Amino acid sequence: MSSSVTQCPECSTRFRVSDEQMEAHDGIVRCGRCNAVFNATEHLHDDEPSPQLSLPIATPGDEIAATKDETIVAEHTIDLSGINEITTDETTAPAAAVAAEEPTLAQQIAFHDEAPAAEIGKPVAQQRRWPWLIGSLLLLLALSAQALYFYRVEIAAQLPGLKPMLTSYCGLLKCTIPLPKKAELMSIESSDLEADPLQANVITLSALLHNRATYTQAFPSLELSLTDMQDKVVARRTFAPSEYLKTADDEKLGLAANRETSIKLRLDTTDLKPSGYKLFLFYPK
Repeated sequence: MSSSVTQCPECSTRFRVSDEQMEAHDGIVRCGRCNAVFNATEHLHDDEPSPQLSLPIATPGDEIAATKDETIVAEHTIDLSGINEITTDETTAPAAAVAAEEPTLAQQIAFHDEAPAAEIGKPVAQQRRWPWLIGSLLLLLALSAQALYFYRVEIAAQLPGLKPMLTSYCGLLKCTIPLPKKAELMSIESSDLEADPLQANVITLSALLHNRATYTQAFPSLELSLTDMQDKVVARRTFAPSEYLKTADDEKLGLAANRETSIKLRLDTTDLKPSGYKLFLFYPK
């Protein structure tokens, strides 16, 4: 077997390489001392190899393939089927072509190294969302509590089944749940003013109140104005529910939905001599 002496351009070490090795890899070899890759045919030398070089000269393709196999076993992160294909190609391709594929392995290793970091970051992001979620729930509860407080009368009127719960809620806040007072849904269906035949200067006011709401309402206050022949007001008086209802219980119960109730008031009109009247209902503010 014929051989030649070549010199490493990096460390100036001379070693012998067979012609078959150079032909198999187009003259590309790797220095056994400094691992530099170079073209042996371009650095042939007439002298004998360096005596200190006792290690066998490895071709670039063989050494790189061995290095890759060791890396795969140590990391356990690269698909073995892919490595087998690369190793097979290295046995027939030039050493320079094999070296060009090394960045691909580095990219694969870097990808597997970075993947756990991305997975670890997910729970951290989820943990950061918990305070916002808890804060949103607390804010929602606070808004719901305020809505129950400000609209407790309307809620109790429209949803009577919730009134016991609202009553307990108001017990904690020291508030009350009065009956609704919608004057536009309360009307005077009829009224009349008559003189008492048995008592002079005494008149009797009769009126029929109608609650047109779909829920129970509080009794309104009534304003009576007495007028003379010129329709001028000669006397005016306001009557609270306690003054025209028979009992205090009637006032607490209120006027039921779509119900009517009649009232009567006896008034002393000494020296007034009214000839007409005006009657209004309202809810004091």
